[in-house]
Amino acid sequence: AYGLAQFPSGVLADRYGEKPIILLAVGGTTVLSLLLALSPLYSVFILGAIALGCAAGLHYTVATTLLSRTFDDIGTALGTHSIGGPLAGLIAPVMAAGVGFRYGWRPAIALTAVVGVPIFVLFAWRIRPTEPRRPSKPLSERFELRPLVELVSRPTVTFPLSIAIAGTYVTQALLSFFPAFLIAFHGYTPTAAGIAFSVFFVCRAISQIVLGRASDTYSRDAAIAVSMSAGVIGIPLVIVDSGSVTMAAGIVLVGVCSSFFAAIDPRFIDALSADERGIGFGLVRTVYAVVGASGSVGVGLTADLFGWGVAFGTLALLLFGCVLALAGNYITGHRY
Repeated sequence: AYGLAQFPSGVLADRYGEKPIILLAVGGTTVLSLLLALSPLYSVFILGAIALGCAAGLHYTVATTLLSRTFDDIGTALGTHSIGGPLAGLIAPVMAAGVGFRYGWRPAIALTAVVGVPIFVLFAWRIRPTEPRRPSKPLSERFELRPLVELVSRPTVTFPLSIAIAGTYVTQALLSFFPAFLIAFHGYTPTAAGIAFSVFFVCRAISQIVLGRASDTYSRDAAIAVSMSAGVIGIPLVIVDSGSVTMAAGIVLVGVCSSFFAAIDPRFIDALSADERGIGFGLVRTVYAVVGASGSVGVGLTADLFGWGVAFGTLALLLFGCVLALAGNYITGHRY
C-alpha cells in the first residue's frame, strides 16, 4: 500500500500543490495510527494498517518534488531529508518496545501521535505553499496508461529504474532479516543482533547525507556505484564473520550500501522535466518500491531452501551486477 500510494501522490501534488498533500500524509498517518491503537477486531486492524500504508506513502514523492523546487543541490537536500527514515528506524522500535512491554501494544502504536501532531502543526505553520504545476488538468487524464508506459520506457528512466529495483530488493531484505540472519547463522544473542542492527541504522543515516552530497559534487552514477560496491564487499564480510573487526567493517559497509536512494532519487529528478517530476517520480517510486518489496519474500524463501549464507550471498551478486551495469554505462559515455 505504501508503494502503490507513491504514484497518485505525485498526481495530486501536480493538481493541488505539495503542501496540502504532505499535510494529508502526516495527519493521516497520525489519525490512522490512533485508530489502529483503538481497533476492536483483527480485521479492522488489518484494514487500518493498509490505510496507514497509503497515508504514509503520500509523503516521500511529494516531499522530493518540493525539495527539488526549493534547493539547487538536490542530492544534498534529499540525503538530509532521507536520514529521517533510518533515525526513526533506530529510535522508534526502542520507544515502542519499552512502552509496549510496560503498558501494552495499543499505547505503543499511539506513540505516533506524540510525533505526528507537533510535526503537522509546525509544517502547516512554517512551510510556504507552492503553486500547483497542473491545477486545471483533469485527474483522469493523468492516469492514462499510454503516457505512463512511454515515460518508464525511456532509456534514461528504465536504466536507473532497474538499478533502483535491485537496490530496493537488497535493502528490503536487509531491513527484514539482518538481525534474524545474525542470530540464526552466527549464533548472536538477540541483544547483540539488536546492537548490530542499531549500528547499521546509524551508518545508513550518516551515509544518506554523504552520498547525496557526493552525487551533487561528482556524479549520480559514481555515488550509486560507490554505495553498491560497499555492499558487494560488506555482505561477504558479514557472512564470513572472521572476527569482531571484520563484522564491524561489514556492518558499516552494508549500512552504506542501503543508502543508495540519496543518489538515485536525484538521478530520476534529473531525467524528468519540471512538469513531469510530480507524476513521473511518483510512478518510478511506485514501480521500484512495489517490485523491490519482494526482497523480503525472495530472501526468506532462499534462506528456507538453501540456508542463510546462500540467501545473503545472492544479495551481493545482485549488487555486483548493478555495479557492472553502472561501469558499462560510464565506459560507453553515459548512454543512459
